Amino acid sequence: MATYKDAGVNIEEGYKSVKLIKDYAAKTFIPGVINDLGSFAGMFELGAGLKNPVLVSGTDGVGTKLELAFKTKIYDTVGIDCTAMCVNDILCHGAKPLFFLDYIACGKLEAEVAADLVKGVSDGCSQAGCALIGGETAEMPGFYKEGEYDIAGFAVGVVDKENIIDGSEIQDGDVLLGLASSGVHSNGFSLVRKLIPDLDMDFHGRKIGEVLLTPTKIYVKPVLKLIEEVKVRGLAHITGGGFYENIPRMFKGEFTAVIEKNGFHVPEIFKYLMSLGVSEEEMFNTYNMGIGMVVCVRKEDVEKTVELLKAEGETVYKIGYVKAGGSGVCIK
Repeated sequence: MATYKDAGVNIEEGYKSVKLIKDYAAKTFIPGVINDLGSFAGMFELGAGLKNPVLVSGTDGVGTKLELAFKTKIYDTVGIDCTAMCVNDILCHGAKPLFFLDYIACGKLEAEVAADLVKGVSDGCSQAGCALIGGETAEMPGFYKEGEYDIAGFAVGVVDKENIIDGSEIQDGDVLLGLASSGVHSNGFSLVRKLIPDLDMDFHGRKIGEVLLTPTKIYVKPVLKLIEEVKVRGLAHITGGGFYENIPRMFKGEFTAVIEKNGFHVPEIFKYLMSLGVSEEEMFNTYNMGIGMVVCVRKEDVEKTVELLKAEGETVYKIGYVKAGGSGVCIK
């Protein structure tokens, strides 16, 4: 008699995976979580205190950075990447992340690997101050190769309507501050994999595969604290498309972001990629180049902004300014 297991789906391994995952999710629970994992849906109660709450959502994945995790057998960092890509995006509108759901797909489920992936998601949620309230693990034999996984996520946050950051208040002469990234983050890895096939290669005393797997930095807590004290006029998460695509996304009107490339530190990993034949323009169009989040404030708020962010442990650079007219980014 044919069984589901004969077709390549091990339900028992799925049960084991859920059991391992529950503890990681429970560590992220914050006020507002109503039910535990195991229900048909996650529930979250919006708290009081907001005049006109607006829900802000975002979804993303990790992309081909996952292949590095497969090859190195390091699975617990890409879950942080998955969380970071979503919560940093909704943060750009001033939203506080409330909860997160993940989706993992594979050819053959290994409970310990799935648990490591979710551990990373849980760690990311803890860094962002949000709750992991649900998810899905799909075993799809014949569709994914054994040993390979895909992971994606979905975050929901909230902001009072009057406090939404949408770039509408940005003006000529406003200053652009950059918050340092932790490395390559989660974009441009199709090119990285082509340029660096040997992940065991030494890179400043570490295997380069480990360096590249450094998880995406989560900026939620320091930026939310900043928003409480300073009128932030715009925020841009530097992801796929680098500087050229992402910084203009914070503008409502016709402005040019003038970026002074000598105003911030470019990590060695980006310099190494350039040494392998990638042009500087291509680098700024693909990677974060050491700046993971850009904050736009008035000139008179720069000093206070830098002090507040440094007090939260951030490395902050004055990377440029806003110029009226045109549309796009000028790197000089």
